[in-house]
Amino acid sequence: MLRRSTFLRTAAALVAGCGLALPMAALAQAFPAKPIKLVIAFPAGGPTDITMRQLAENASKILGQPVIIDNKPGAGGTLPAQALQTAQPDGYTVAQIPLGVFRLGYTTKINWDPLKDITYVLNVTGYAFGIVVPADSPFKTWADFVAYAKANPGKLTYGSTGTLTSPHLTTEIVAQKAGIQLQHVPYKGSADLMLAVVSGQLMAAADSTGFAPQVEAGKLRVLNTWGEKRLAKFPDAPTLKELGYDVVQNSPFGIGAPKGTSPEVVKKLHDAFKQAMEEPSYVASLGRYDMLPNYMSSATYTKFAQDTVVREKAIIDKLGLAKEVKTN
Repeated sequence: MLRRSTFLRTAAALVAGCGLALPMAALAQAFPAKPIKLVIAFPAGGPTDITMRQLAENASKILGQPVIIDNKPGAGGTLPAQALQTAQPDGYTVAQIPLGVFRLGYTTKINWDPLKDITYVLNVTGYAFGIVVPADSPFKTWADFVAYAKANPGKLTYGSTGTLTSPHLTTEIVAQKAGIQLQHVPYKGSADLMLAVVSGQLMAAADSTGFAPQVEAGKLRVLNTWGEKRLAKFPDAPTLKELGYDVVQNSPFGIGAPKGTSPEVVKKLHDAFKQAMEEPSYVASLGRYDMLPNYMSSATYTKFAQDTVVREKAIIDKLGLAKEVKTN
């Protein structure tokens, strides 16, 4: 009797163990069984929103479930990454990871680690940036901009899509190299920023090429761009390197999932979004803003994150913007 009861208990334990394992495997295999939420860092109507909505639409067709955009602007583009910290690691919540996420440990008190507490799925693209002024601005060239700033320290106002974003930090690096002081005004996204500069509330704006429609409409003028080469849409605008600054900024961004997301689910997400990136509709939406697909695999994107955290610390330190913060 004892042996029989022992056998039954052992058998029951094995069945229970299998009962736990099999549903997990089945869940990964069945993924996705419901809509997926893709949280992005900037408001509706800007270049990030427009291009990521096209990517989401393409991925929806591949995954067989809707991929729904959830806009969470503010906090320098880091709110989507923060949202991952409370999301279930089941693949149904993923987020855009802008470059600002890799600066958080040096600028903000957080209780999570951008490297350890995000699963990096893939990189999808990067921004093209530049500095623009109103079309009726007296600044016809970058030299005019610098000359005014030198003659009027701290009086030249420029906006960006948020404090400690790539447009903000890159402009401050260039200002430091040029020996000028500027007055920074942060906005939540490109749409609001463009309204401010077009209406003359700001003297200039540092932004991704969300400014393209306003430039093409004759409302703004491009003073410089920040890539290795001049942008096809704005061939007359010199790069920072051409102007004598050894600065290139294209701010790659991709998609992350919560820590602990299963490798099987990550692979399904990776494969679907990679295929979605290759669709002509997505390439065309990027081209509207002189952006290009910039694919990185899960492993390559993870390594990029690790390297970027080190590089961004050097930039923060150089600008004297580091705060006494620590992560738990």
